[in-house]
Amino acid sequence: MIWSQIYDPFGNMVLSTIAAAIPVLVLLGAIGIFEIRAHIAAMLGLVTALAVAIVGFGMPVGLAGMSAVYGAAYGLMPIGWIILNVIFLYQLTNEKGEFDVLRHSIRNISDDRRMQLLFIAFSFGAFFEGAAGFGTPVAVTAAMLMGLGFSPLSAAGLSLIANTAPVAYGALGTPVIALSAVTGLDLMELSAMIGRQLPFFSVIVPFWLIWAFVGFRRMIEVWPALLVAGVSFAVPQYLVSNFHGPWLVDIIAAISSMLCLAGFLRVWRPKNPITEAPRDWSSDEVRDGTEEGSDAAVVGRSVLKAWMPWVILSIFVFLWGVPQMKALLDGIWSAKIPIAGLDGLVQKVPPVAPEPHAEAAVFSFNILSMTGTGILLSALVSGILLGYSPMALLRMYGRTFWMIRFSLITIACMLALGYVTRYSGLDATMGLAFANTGWLYPFFGTLLGWLGVAVTGSDTASNVLFGGLQKVTAQQLNLNPVLMAAANSSGGVMGKMIDAQSIVVASTATKWYGREGSILRFVFFHSVALAALVGVLVMAQAYLPPFSGMVPEAPPITAPAD
Repeated sequence: MIWSQIYDPFGNMVLSTIAAAIPVLVLLGAIGIFEIRAHIAAMLGLVTALAVAIVGFGMPVGLAGMSAVYGAAYGLMPIGWIILNVIFLYQLTNEKGEFDVLRHSIRNISDDRRMQLLFIAFSFGAFFEGAAGFGTPVAVTAAMLMGLGFSPLSAAGLSLIANTAPVAYGALGTPVIALSAVTGLDLMELSAMIGRQLPFFSVIVPFWLIWAFVGFRRMIEVWPALLVAGVSFAVPQYLVSNFHGPWLVDIIAAISSMLCLAGFLRVWRPKNPITEAPRDWSSDEVRDGTEEGSDAAVVGRSVLKAWMPWVILSIFVFLWGVPQMKALLDGIWSAKIPIAGLDGLVQKVPPVAPEPHAEAAVFSFNILSMTGTGILLSALVSGILLGYSPMALLRMYGRTFWMIRFSLITIACMLALGYVTRYSGLDATMGLAFANTGWLYPFFGTLLGWLGVAVTGSDTASNVLFGGLQKVTAQQLNLNPVLMAAANSSGGVMGKMIDAQSIVVASTATKWYGREGSILRFVFFHSVALAALVGVLVMAQAYLPPFSGMVPEAPPITAPAD
């Protein structure tokens, strides 16, 4: 029998919302307050979610269990698969000492730590977000910053802060495409509207990033470079999203930002460079020992060889993100596995969905076209070019798997928790609480997108989850549904830095296991503050004439895709 979700099981929306929020509070509290190891905290959160879904919201036990299994499978494939192979590549390069050369070559761009952070975490990371998404940019940039001598907390936390403005157009526009599919709103209108919100923050984030790193005074010292990096990203982001579509927004904007920043730093240098990374507030922090290197060793190595693994990685990630390549690989082999006991047996109902709609649960085991497979191939090619034998590569892969085993367990449990909340309707109950805010809904609807990403770990998942609710609520409140659907995605990008999945990816990339709570506390204020600023902008676009002119006329709504 099909089970229909119940959004107010206690007959009181306040009590129902509190109950729905318990699993998230348990998870974040265990990590951020009680410093419980992430895999234990994730298990506690999952058990709590299952209990609330079954006992509080009446979800059948079998459905709840299978939704957890489905989420865990998705956590391992594709997300865990990406992390495993990125860390494998990092281990291969670190073992050979190529990061000494890499650091030296980046210092040819600038020996200032602020500029290195800006180039790698913001500009270079945006390229990986645009090509692959799903944790790839944080894993890559955090590992690279660690190799350059940044402390674990700086490398992890700052990579998370930097990976915000590009997220809505990540993985070749996947979040926007999914948002259009579930709402029936025109893809180009959504792309354009998001492109009239995020460019403001593409300019702000470089300043915010360096402020979080070294403070306001040392940030102001390098404001010209921050402005160049932000504007050279924001302008292409606006132009491509408005006049081409969502597919290549991040890639074009990232390449523009990298080229403009590198060119600008050839003619401009900070007057008071910071050549050593400031010590973080975490008193017991450790470094990985790679900060100091021998210049003689650097001279004897090839800069091209040091950059070669990352260039190969960029090529493979880009190719694996191209839809034609994905279709080709899926045509060779892929499997779609309906989750028995869950597929088509859970039904969303109004007001979350315009009409009763059965939720699909089909696991796509497209191993060939997964981004992690492209990363694995790039690591194998790089390893051979770096001089590893096949047996040495195999041994290193085994060591890498063992090293991140708890992180893989954590990611699986995190996604299992997210899928239980999704299929049980807990997240929809929290969303309805935001929808009851009346004229303040443009602000709180934006925070709904933030909540969706914080819970699910994905802007795409948040758009699928709350896109329909945003459209229906906007129509009821006489707001533009394109504006509010776009706000869901734009607000969601700021939740990316605090979702448990991203924090585990960052802690794994920096080998700072068990310190996820420190990372969460480091980024939490930044996430909330930036999300609130997005909400203020959406409020202005909804009500203030100078900003409301940015909002396009809502196009005719078509039926959402199944």
